[in-house]
This record gives sequence, C-alpha cells and structure tokens, in this order.
Amino acid sequence: MREILHVQAGQCGNQIGGKFWEVVCDEHGINASGNYVGDSPVQLERVNVYYNEASGGRYVPRAVLMDLEPGTMDSLRTGPFGRIFRPDNFVFGQNGAGNNWAKGHYTEGAELIDSVLDVVRKEAENCDCLQGFQICHSLGGGTGSGMGTLLISKIREEYPDRMMMTFSVFPSPKVSDTVVEPYNATLSVHQLVENADECMVLDNEALYDICFRTLKLVNPSCKCSLYKPN
Repeated sequence: MREILHVQAGQCGNQIGGKFWEVVCDEHGINASGNYVGDSPVQLERVNVYYNEASGGRYVPRAVLMDLEPGTMDSLRTGPFGRIFRPDNFVFGQNGAGNNWAKGHYTEGAELIDSVLDVVRKEAENCDCLQGFQICHSLGGGTGSGMGTLLISKIREEYPDRMMMTFSVFPSPKVSDTVVEPYNATLSVHQLVENADECMVLDNEALYDICFRTLKLVNPSCKCSLYKPN
C-alpha cells in the first residue's frame, strides 16, 4: 500500500484540512472516534493510504497539524472530529506569525520546525511504503506561507525521492484586505517552484465568482474536494 502523509499548516490550512478529514472519514465509513461504521467492504479497501490502524481497530489519520498560535488547534480539538487525531501530532507555538512571511520562515517558524519534523519522521516511519506528502496551506498568511514553505524545503531534503503535492490558497484583494498578502505569496511561489512536484492552486476569488455567478448561491459553504477515492 502506498501511503500519503497529510500536513496542514496555518489557520487556513487547518480549516481546509479539518473539512478534508470530515469528507474522507465519511467516504471510508469512519466515525468521529475513528471506528469503522460503514456498510460496504469497499470503503476499507484503500483505507491505509490516509489512515494508520491502531489498537482496537481504530483508524488514526496520517496527519500533522501545525500552527504558530494555539487558536486554530483548539478549534480543531473541540470540533466534531477532534478526537480522531493523534494528540502528539498537534504542533503549535504561542506568538503567531503576524501575517509576516519572514517570521514564519526565519524566526518563529524556524524555532518550531524541528518539533514538526520529529512528528513527520514518526509518521513516515509508520508507513510501509510512503508515496509522498500533501500540504494544505495558504500563501497569504505568515504561517502557511513562511513556515509552510520552510517545512516543504526540509521535507524535500530528507525525502528527495517522495512526491510533494501542495494545495495552496492564493490571496485575493476581494476576499481579504491584508496588504502584505501579495508579498507573502510572491516569496512563497519561489519556494514551491523549487521544492514541490505539483501545486493545486485554490483561488478564493474565482471560487466565490463561480458560486455567485454560475451556481447562484447567496451564502456559499465549504465542501472539500482534495480527495478522490480512485
């Protein structure tokens, strides 16, 4: 079985990642406690790609969750699927990156990166044949862009022959009013070009435009599309 290790970085990456795991759990018939409650054996055929089977038949996501502030981590822990994650795989700081790419890449993020890599190594060692990594992050904030790209470069150094795929949310002036987002994105794209094998660009402005103009939705809601069963 070729396993995939999922990493979610920053507030945006963890919010997307939380929805991602809700969808994957639903498709595999796994409840919020990690137990299989499905009705078809097909649901368990490739469950080990994203899950590690623990004692008692409980399925634990192959996930690493990181942020430079505890707020988003606390929200995930208290959310509907918070108990399904391994507690040791939550890695977070206390100061945040302040929407600053350099703080995420060189200062605050650099101080936390070794702890994140320890969790990545542990999860990679639990795989029989690791296929690669997938990273959920945004390019507008400080943690997802700065620390996210730092982690990608470190993983590339340690696992040069594994696939690296990113789901990167690009900033838009119509969705956010943070003036430094274009700078964060510009600095991040260079890192992605150097170290990622494939980047899935998620454009919030384009998604909202599709929802309003094409689908005629008044209040669009989130539905994750990062996973395909085949």
